[in-house]
Amino acid sequence: MVRNAAGRATAPARGFFEEIGDVMLLTGRTLVSAVRPPYPYGGEFVSQFLFAMRLCWFPLLISTVAFGYAAPGLQAANFLVLFGALDRLGGFFVLASIREFAPFVTAIVLAGVAGTAITADLGARKIREELDALQVLGVDPVKNLVVPRFLALMLVTGLFDIYALLFGILGGIMTTLVNHAPLGPFWATFFTNASVTDLWGSVLKCTLFGAIIAVVCCYKGMTASGGAAGVGRAVNQAVVIAFLGVFAFNYVFTQTLLATHPEINVIR
Repeated sequence: MVRNAAGRATAPARGFFEEIGDVMLLTGRTLVSAVRPPYPYGGEFVSQFLFAMRLCWFPLLISTVAFGYAAPGLQAANFLVLFGALDRLGGFFVLASIREFAPFVTAIVLAGVAGTAITADLGARKIREELDALQVLGVDPVKNLVVPRFLALMLVTGLFDIYALLFGILGGIMTTLVNHAPLGPFWATFFTNASVTDLWGSVLKCTLFGAIIAVVCCYKGMTASGGAAGVGRAVNQAVVIAFLGVFAFNYVFTQTLLATHPEINVIR
């Protein structure tokens, strides 16, 4: 009785760590399959890349402008106006938009739009036993289905991060104009604080966000069970787990970047 009670109490924790292990194994298989010939996934890669671009460009535009204008824009501007230092808004946008908001908004939009579509697609194939049929025919589902989605989502998140940076900074420009301040001081403090490290760190972080989202969504789709309701549960779980993975990885990446490049800690 005690053993059964202990087993039931620890079942959620065991299931959590088992899923983490399975996701890590899928990540390893995906990386190996991506570099090992042959490479039959070119057409599927292009299809998934264009699919994600088509679905996400407009929600990302609206989200980045709204975030850039409302959160670091209006809120920071209201605070800086109290000290007569609205010209420091450009430097703040380096911290807020380039380092954090642009990668986060990109990851959230990609997970919520493209990630859910990937999970639903693979989940439906799993329910219809198409994945089992592919294995019977000698076709590797990881190489032919997971790898192209993995590479496409990594590439599209890196590109969309640049897109999000541009429209996020547009929010800062709008805030400056709304407060009837000249744009010269905004650009001066922006370029004084911005560095190449901030740019490549933002793009690299966002690209790795795409890798996390792709692996989690593919894993939940390929392990879906229980019919249409199971696919719905897999989609919900994929989004939640992807967000948690992105938040956890962001902490580790940011701490590592700040520790290895202490010069970006200084606000000028």
